Amino acid sequence: MTITSIARPATKLGDIWMILKDPKKLAKLMVIQEVGQRELARAAGWKAHSYLGRLLAGTASHVDPEPAARIASYLGVGVDDLFLVRVDSSSVQSGQTEKIHSRSHSVRNQRRMHA
Repeated sequence: MTITSIARPATKLGDIWMILKDPKKLAKLMVIQEVGQRELARAAGWKAHSYLGRLLAGTASHVDPEPAARIASYLGVGVDDLFLVRVDSSSVQSGQTEKIHSRSHSVRNQRRMHA
């Protein structure tokens, strides 16, 4: 018995980043847990605390996934409690469309076989 696999071109996942949902919620968590801006910036892996200040002020909202995960972990909350995940859809959409079409064709074929 020979098993043949069909090679599919690798689908490149788009850039991933996080968006802070609510700066006030982050600030509130910091106050409740008595975590300072410099302390949380260090926990995020940043050398300076200025970007965290911009996040808290609402003048910045994008965060890379790793610092976002570190912030959430340090504060003891889930990443999705503080951040929304965003993916660059330009490189993902073509792959998603292909998967959706292939699934719908296979479902139709299965229905025909059972009818």
